[in-house]
Amino acid sequence: MKRLLIGGALGAVAARAAYVALTRRPPALNGQPGEEVWGRKNHRGEPVTLLEGPAFVAGATGALLLAPGLSGRMRAAALLAGAGSGLLGGYDDLVGSGASRGFKGHLAALGRGELTSGSVKLLGIGALGLTAASVAGKRNLIDIAIDGAIIAGGANLMNLFDLRPGRAIKVGLLAGAPLAAGAGAAVVAAPLGAALALLPEDLGERAMLGDAGANALGALLGLAATRLGRGARLAVLAGLIGLNGASEVVSFTKVIQSAPALNWLDMLGRRPVQPIPLHRDAARV
Repeated sequence: MKRLLIGGALGAVAARAAYVALTRRPPALNGQPGEEVWGRKNHRGEPVTLLEGPAFVAGATGALLLAPGLSGRMRAAALLAGAGSGLLGGYDDLVGSGASRGFKGHLAALGRGELTSGSVKLLGIGALGLTAASVAGKRNLIDIAIDGAIIAGGANLMNLFDLRPGRAIKVGLLAGAPLAAGAGAAVVAAPLGAALALLPEDLGERAMLGDAGANALGALLGLAATRLGRGARLAVLAGLIGLNGASEVVSFTKVIQSAPALNWLDMLGRRPVQPIPLHRDAARV
């Protein structure tokens, strides 16, 4: 418990410090002002910053390098999974057009000979997952394949939840809670602390994780799950495959909105959804 608290505190402090520093002077790119580089519109059409993502990556991975209870190999694996996924997600955040979405969209683009930023990210995170699993100490090729798929699948799935304020972080906290009580506690503490520290910015609709933060959060949760026994890992992998596959045909937002308990949790801490006002003339009809 002591190690869990220390790791969580390190992640929270590091993520808040990184967020304050980044938003105070947003990094420019190719002569473009930082506010324009990192600024986006959320689901309401209101301005938010993507700098929450880099702040999470810096805070979570930086804290994992200092948190107690981790071997040198696991620290290296965390750096690969967290920072690597964050960098690839950030690349997609900054240069992605959004023209191709999901596995089907990116595969279709590859079939046309088009290498999208999303394809680069998916292939890169897959390679990172396998590398991180190997670096973490797994020798058996089957275990490396299972663990690599868990890391990559977790990274992709978390990004699918980053469509409404606080949703991805809430999902991350729920998924991370049982890991924090078991063998993955030392790995998951810093990411959960970093996510909690940034949750007010996300719920307040001032910032969002973006691909950088969501991919890194999912990858680090996946890395923590690789500390489970093989049977549990296979169950986790099956769940990740099922949910990632379901996202191709089902809208998670519609599913959440249709289930009262899920919708309540999704709206917890968020501003109410404003109804679309009718035109004055239409209201008289």
